[in-house]
Amino acid sequence: MSQQPIVLNESDIAALLPRLDIRSALERMFRSLAEGAAVQPPQMLSLFPHHAGDFITYQGVLANEKVFGAKLSPYIPADGKALVTAWTLLMSTQTGMPVLLCDSKKLTTERTAATSIIAADVLATQQASVLTIVGSGQVAMAHLRYAETIRDWKEIRIASPNIGNRADIPARIGSGCSVTTFSDANKAIDGADVVMLCTSSGKPVIDAKLLAKTAVVTSISTNVANAHEVDPAALAGFDVYCDYRATTPASAGEMKLATASGAWDPKALRGDLPELLTGRARAPSRERPAFFRSIGLGLEDIAAAVALLAIARA
Repeated sequence: MSQQPIVLNESDIAALLPRLDIRSALERMFRSLAEGAAVQPPQMLSLFPHHAGDFITYQGVLANEKVFGAKLSPYIPADGKALVTAWTLLMSTQTGMPVLLCDSKKLTTERTAATSIIAADVLATQQASVLTIVGSGQVAMAHLRYAETIRDWKEIRIASPNIGNRADIPARIGSGCSVTTFSDANKAIDGADVVMLCTSSGKPVIDAKLLAKTAVVTSISTNVANAHEVDPAALAGFDVYCDYRATTPASAGEMKLATASGAWDPKALRGDLPELLTGRARAPSRERPAFFRSIGLGLEDIAAAVALLAIARA
């Protein structure tokens, strides 16, 4: 009989997470993508009938790991707060059989933060010392955790409109650097070297004109239609990068809107993560801010699941 797939729920994932090196797994994946040893199809949005929600399918193939798979992430409106879940199915390219089915909620948070940090580490100056994180939820705190060691931070700022109601924001990080909170994101980005946007907003959360010319801004995705954390018109004033140039411009809200209005052309992209990690991308000019946009690739989910599977089997 064929071996049964491993099934891991949220509590199983939480127990295994401390043993996972998600960043290293993602860096290997992006290099595989650069070398043609991985395939990243476009993500696909499927709508439920009668405006009852939607789900996004994130797919990917990793040849070296001999796996392929997909993550399904539904968005189900509900009274008060929408329900968002995610599950990843990993299958063997050798047998065609499933090897892992896992709850991906925590893995999605981890791979989202790790992707932003890989980009920030590559794009920011070595002298970067002021970090601003816009957002105060689980994704924002994961970004803070991953960002702690990439630079010798002298100042860290956390900005969120309801920050005054949060009692779980750390007062300092492991290095001893203190954390200052702001309710006004635009005040928090003043003079910042790295700005990480970690919200679920469907509209701009900062005024890009206030950014320093040498700043690096990272931005993530949410299920909100055409979600964008910066004004689409601002793209023309950035050195723009993304996680994967073949798929991101057609999915990222501000890129789609800026392209449709003629304010920006995807041909202006300076590089993506496969190119950045293999030295094939142009470095930031430092004459204007650098903007990195991540939409969340299926390959990120597949790579995280592969790393999880190895730990689970061990």
